Amino acid sequence: MFKKNKHGIQIKTPEQVEKMRAAGLVVGRTLELLRESVRPGITPLDLDAIAEKAIRGEGAIPSFKGYQGFPATICASVNDEVVHGIPTARRALREGDIISIDCGAILDGWHGDSAITVGVGEVDPSLTELMRVTEEAMWRGVAALTVGRHLSDIGHEVERYVRSQGRYGIPQEYGGHGIGTEMHMDPWVANHGRPGKGPRFEPGMCFAVEPMLNLGTDRTRVLDDDWTVVTIDGKASAHFEHSVAVTDNGPWVLTALDGGKARLSELLGGQAVTGGETGR
Repeated sequence: MFKKNKHGIQIKTPEQVEKMRAAGLVVGRTLELLRESVRPGITPLDLDAIAEKAIRGEGAIPSFKGYQGFPATICASVNDEVVHGIPTARRALREGDIISIDCGAILDGWHGDSAITVGVGEVDPSLTELMRVTEEAMWRGVAALTVGRHLSDIGHEVERYVRSQGRYGIPQEYGGHGIGTEMHMDPWVANHGRPGKGPRFEPGMCFAVEPMLNLGTDRTRVLDDDWTVVTIDGKASAHFEHSVAVTDNGPWVLTALDGGKARLSELLGGQAVTGGETGR
């Protein structure tokens, strides 16, 4: 049995959040391994094999593989691919590419989900800035996960930061989600909107915060494989994501190796972050 609040959002006990942290660390360590593995000449399918070996080697299960028929362990989205790219060996990564890697794992029945975007060798400064803005927008959204704030505050903080940085497209139909005993749970978490709307945050709620930003338009389309989302104008896209628990002491970033402590201590004025001292 799992407790839910009046909005149907799963509320975890501290012990259950600790289990999610264990799953999150599997994902965090796997993504760091993949970050180090990205280089010209490697294929997305090579990265997928590295990820599956790493996840299973920790006694966990890749949560993407077989999910609604998805055929791989990671989503690997290159350049103008926004999300849900299927890893293949058809094209090796080239100098100047960017690749978004989305990864999930199940450990003891609990899910972790996180994504990074990595440059391949030297990339154009506009792509470096796209990745920086996307990652910082994610952290601004994560910092909103404090007790008493509202669900829509995540998207508001993401959008407010993005709009302060230039003209980037924010795909309207994609966003974050609740997470726990399932990878995708209610509620949906928008990357835009007005603040102060929706359920208030309570300790034990867990969400995946995941902005996607495009260099051009926010408009996207899905390829014939029924998975890969690409930008309409062919311009590049970046994606970052963390799974986060709401606690009495602030957000605990379950998929960050330091629990989010370093970044959130800056954004939240030194407020303590539960569990942030451990990478175990």
